[in-house]
Amino acid sequence: KDSFSQAGGLSGPHLEFGYRELFLGFQGGCLGEVSAGALLLGTGILIWKKYLSWKIPLSYIATVAVFTWIFGGSKLCQGDFIFHILSGGLVLGACFMATDYVTSPITGRGKIIFGMGCGLLTGIIRLWGGYPEGVSFSILIMNAAVPLIDRFSRPRRFGVKKA
Repeated sequence: KDSFSQAGGLSGPHLEFGYRELFLGFQGGCLGEVSAGALLLGTGILIWKKYLSWKIPLSYIATVAVFTWIFGGSKLCQGDFIFHILSGGLVLGACFMATDYVTSPITGRGKIIFGMGCGLLTGIIRLWGGYPEGVSFSILIMNAAVPLIDRFSRPRRFGVKKA
């Protein structure tokens, strides 16, 4: 067994699974969010076909991982970040909901800022909020900030004098 199951994990009278089960989808959950492996495979295909940029999903998942590792445990830097990545709708939200063409930033730098903001809000809502998930709320909040992100991450035009 992996360290998640040995450290307590999600276990009960008839429930015991670890990281492998979370990755492969052998646990209950909402439609489309249970198999992180299948979601990552689909995301990889979309990135390879150039339908999707890697910047939002990677910055989103990495920010959640770092934030929950630092603040998710009983002491600093002892949180179980793998559990936070594989459970819930994080991979679904990061790879398919946050990357919507209409509501995500246009520039590359803006996409990274957007993903980091979504990850930070997701971590805050999961760790200290009254709602256990936080993915959908963080994406909605950051969607409201997209015009500002686009405005401040716009590339500078060379050869044009400021008025």
